[in-house]
Amino acid sequence: MMQDQVVDTPAATEFFERVLQLCSTDELAAIGADLQRKSAAMRSLAGDDPATVMDVDSLRELLGWVFCARRKTNKIFALVDPADLATGIADLLHGTGGIVTRYDRFTALLEPLPEIAEDLPGELLHFLDPARYWLWTRWMWDPTAETGALALVTTDDTDLGTWGSSRGEVYLNVGRAVAFVEETGKAAGFTDLGSGLFGTDVFLAAVYGIYLNTVLSMRTTRELTQMLPALPELTRRLLGVHYAPHRKA
Repeated sequence: MMQDQVVDTPAATEFFERVLQLCSTDELAAIGADLQRKSAAMRSLAGDDPATVMDVDSLRELLGWVFCARRKTNKIFALVDPADLATGIADLLHGTGGIVTRYDRFTALLEPLPEIAEDLPGELLHFLDPARYWLWTRWMWDPTAETGALALVTTDDTDLGTWGSSRGEVYLNVGRAVAFVEETGKAAGFTDLGSGLFGTDVFLAAVYGIYLNTVLSMRTTRELTQMLPALPELTRRLLGVHYAPHRKA
């Protein structure tokens, strides 16, 4: 259970100040708007019932919007029949049982591709139903390494979940933390960068970009650090809105 004090507000505020040194509020708001367009495009492809409306082409295009899946569509289709994947997406969104149960059922389909199983369901839930569900990717919280953007802006004793729990249980823990970050950020002004939780997505991705820059500058040469994209581009890449999805993979 989450404690009353979840967000490390001074740390979150400091990160936001560092973000603003490298990215204007207009640039951040533009990324938030692009997330809205990403969501609209994905919802248009999935329809109200993905199991009945999605074919191979629409699934390929949908996966093209997701960073972890964009270049691995053929591997996904080799593992899961497209019709079964469409049914799985429908079940993830609207199936029986709570979100933990549905999340775990979906990840079981992709277990031989752990990097996809870990990131894809959170992307699908959030962008196909942003009013109900939050984003979870490994850059937000990696239960194995116990690192990620959420760990940087929450208190040390916040329970974000580990792989000792099911992926669905970790997703629920992440959602509780995201809700606290969103609420605190709206009051402090660092997540007011897009509608709903999209502003929180932008903030957390930018925080992780700052973290990557800091870690690389400590561990590698200056030349390698300079190869990392500028913060606005890096934030877009993490959120899957750097460029339009490819129809072929």
